[in-house]
Amino acid sequence: MIEFTWFWMCLLLPLPLLVYRFLARAPRQDAALYVPFFSVLSRLQSETDNLSSSKKLNLICCSLIWGLLILAAMRPQFLGEPIQLPSTGRDLMLSVDISGSMEAQDMVVGNRQASRIDVVKAVVGDFVERREGDRLGLILFAAHAYIQAPLTFDRETVGTLLEEAEIGIIEESATAIGDAIGLAVIHLRTRPENSRVLVLLTDGVNNAGAVSPEQAGQLAQQENIKIYTIGIGADQVVQRTFFGARAINPSAELDEAVLTRIAESTGGRYFRARDVNDLVDIYEELDRLETIEQDDQTYRPTRVLFFWPLGAALLISFVLAMFSIPWQSLAGQARVEQDASDDDALAGSGSRA
Repeated sequence: MIEFTWFWMCLLLPLPLLVYRFLARAPRQDAALYVPFFSVLSRLQSETDNLSSSKKLNLICCSLIWGLLILAAMRPQFLGEPIQLPSTGRDLMLSVDISGSMEAQDMVVGNRQASRIDVVKAVVGDFVERREGDRLGLILFAAHAYIQAPLTFDRETVGTLLEEAEIGIIEESATAIGDAIGLAVIHLRTRPENSRVLVLLTDGVNNAGAVSPEQAGQLAQQENIKIYTIGIGADQVVQRTFFGARAINPSAELDEAVLTRIAESTGGRYFRARDVNDLVDIYEELDRLETIEQDDQTYRPTRVLFFWPLGAALLISFVLAMFSIPWQSLAGQARVEQDASDDDALAGSGSRA
């Protein structure tokens, strides 16, 4: 169907008639400049005015042009058939730690060592692709927390932004878990109350930021935001040194107690990812979260049409201007004046002779 954005613009249709009827006409004044061929133009104009049919055609064309301009100003647009948007899903914010410790290569992928951040990009990226029907958002944090992608149905963009995240784009010497949760609360609290979910992944302990994880967890609990926390990092890695092999714990700083309390206080769960398989299993478990019914939403594609009447008015104006000029009369008069000029030139040359 076709509708008009500014239908009230049709009130301007009688404006030219009102101007002609009520606006006082300016008194005639003598020309300020002398035009040698003004008499010719006046005669041509009078001859044109005598053609009543031409005057009627001009009036019709001018009226049509004005009507088309008003139609364009009303901004017509075509509304397509309603398209049903996904009616189930969650508002799911992903919060990913990109502090310097995420460069630790304690993950094994295909018999080779891989960094934590590379494994997270692969697993979480696949998780994002499967979340059809969910609004997804992305928060990156290290010493500070930043919103990288607001909640959106555009899963491809969220996955691309996650893939492009690099260690060092945020000050990497610390980890602000509390700020990351607080930022997620700000963006989720305006969403439907029973669909707010935060998935937070980190490998460290909160040692930066203006808000502690406990305070941020309380805010999330008040806003009915469910938090799932994931601690990533191997429990043991064997290092070979000059004095022999020794086992170290690369996840010694991981604060599992705080992550567990935050998750349980909001109705979520804490997961421990010691290797790639654990991380894959965790996100498959998150995939089994109960879907939340939301209000049905529809979208109608809109196509603007104002340029069609605007283009037609321009075309008619061009044609009217072309046919309003008496080309043949002007050409004939130009020939007469040229002949007269030639005669004067010949007469002048004869007198000199």
